[in-house]
Amino acid sequence: MSDSTKFLEVVKTGYTFKGESFKIGSAMLDGQVIPGADVLIPFKTLNRHGLIAGATGTGKTKTLQMLAEGLSDASVPVLLMDIKGDLSGIAAAGTLNDKITDRCQKISIEFKPTAYPVDLLTLSNQKGARLRATVSEFGPVLLSKILGLNDTQGGFVAMIFKYCDDHKLPLLDLKDFIKVLQFVSDEGKADIEKDYGKISTTSTGTILRKVIELQQQGADVFFGEKSFEVEDLMRINSEGKGMVSIVRVTDLQDRPKLFSTFMLQLLAELYATCPEEGDMDKPKLVMFIDEAHLIFQEANDALLQQIETIIKLIRSKGIGIYFCTQNPMDVPASVLAQLGLKVQHALRAFTAADRKVIKQTSENYPETDFYKTEDLITQLGTGEALVTILNEKGIPTPLVHCMIRPPQSRMDILTDAEIDNLVAKSKIAAKYNEVIDSKSAYEILTEKLEDAAKREAVTTEEKKTPAKKEKGFFDDPVVKSMTRTAGNSIVRTLLGVLGLGGRSRSRKSLF
Repeated sequence: MSDSTKFLEVVKTGYTFKGESFKIGSAMLDGQVIPGADVLIPFKTLNRHGLIAGATGTGKTKTLQMLAEGLSDASVPVLLMDIKGDLSGIAAAGTLNDKITDRCQKISIEFKPTAYPVDLLTLSNQKGARLRATVSEFGPVLLSKILGLNDTQGGFVAMIFKYCDDHKLPLLDLKDFIKVLQFVSDEGKADIEKDYGKISTTSTGTILRKVIELQQQGADVFFGEKSFEVEDLMRINSEGKGMVSIVRVTDLQDRPKLFSTFMLQLLAELYATCPEEGDMDKPKLVMFIDEAHLIFQEANDALLQQIETIIKLIRSKGIGIYFCTQNPMDVPASVLAQLGLKVQHALRAFTAADRKVIKQTSENYPETDFYKTEDLITQLGTGEALVTILNEKGIPTPLVHCMIRPPQSRMDILTDAEIDNLVAKSKIAAKYNEVIDSKSAYEILTEKLEDAAKREAVTTEEKKTPAKKEKGFFDDPVVKSMTRTAGNSIVRTLLGVLGLGGRSRSRKSLF
């Protein structure tokens, strides 16, 4: 039996599944596509998460785009984190060219130019439906983790949330949280210490600095109303295709703290909102995170632990998460171990450090008699990748060198006019782009302090002004005049008796 025949049998056995599946390409051996060696992905295991890795220009983003299309065609909603701004083209039909024609012939598929249903979302002031969440929805535990607080400071944050709940002070945005921090450190200190315990000025100062640091990365645009509802990410259009929601976060590349904050809150909200589903025939939602290293770049240990926990548990909710990054080592080992699908595009070995990474990466894949993985990783062409997935029993499939199918949508971005048209037609943009400024902790405490200041000013003025006496009988001007005249007469009479009043008598001359 020749190597190609044996290889074909291995691929067919390893990539044949009972349930619904999607062809992502064809397996290759010795640089050639083997006819009939179809590489399929079963929808049933796509909630087991995955990794798409490779150097710049090797085709990672197009693989991500192709997977999103396959999911949408299967009525699975998709959420894309578009860091580089090059995923919007999925909303427009692709164009056939010689390269695409040649590739489709080699892997035996038909190319059908297709535009997919897309909603554009944003965390900032870019065009699209605004994503927001309130401080209250984060809760004290998650907020403390994001701010990187210790246990003492985290306990104080929990105290503030309890105080706000008890006193009907809604925490909607960071402005509210800062106002409460300032209030309990000054005017309200005695009040809160009476009911909740002592307050450390050092702790409040540290927390305030951490919040301001988060603000400097633009978090103010994320915290507030109207809160985004995760159900709007899980919609099917009238044609039965899963909606593709693209979060445009191109302006967050230099603000990893904000991106980590958003991602953790979104994952936590998805986990808290979605019910347990068990084993489903296909996922309820699949999320792709491009440039995934930005999530972990500024993450502290507590944040990493939270992400790892959610990744482990959220698959039972029918949600799959896929990380797309240049270097698989960008993803922490604890998270990497949870990823079932691995699509490894080419890596470049320019330095000794690069070769070490390639060696470590090759050891993460199943052993194979057909390839020398460590060498092949550096020789993969554009649009080719090493692929292994989990089968229906949770066992990794054989590692294959795969020629990936091209996306059927546009492999370029939308124009500004096309983006405007897409946002104008969006059913959710109008829902979330209305600016809401509800009466919350900031306004309530400001009014309270202003009222207290007014009362204090009135009290101070009363102390400065002497009290007025009521008018008596002798306060009457006529009576006063009569009294003064009578008094003068008496005085003159007395002085006269004493010889001191009246006209002075003439002195007698001594001569």
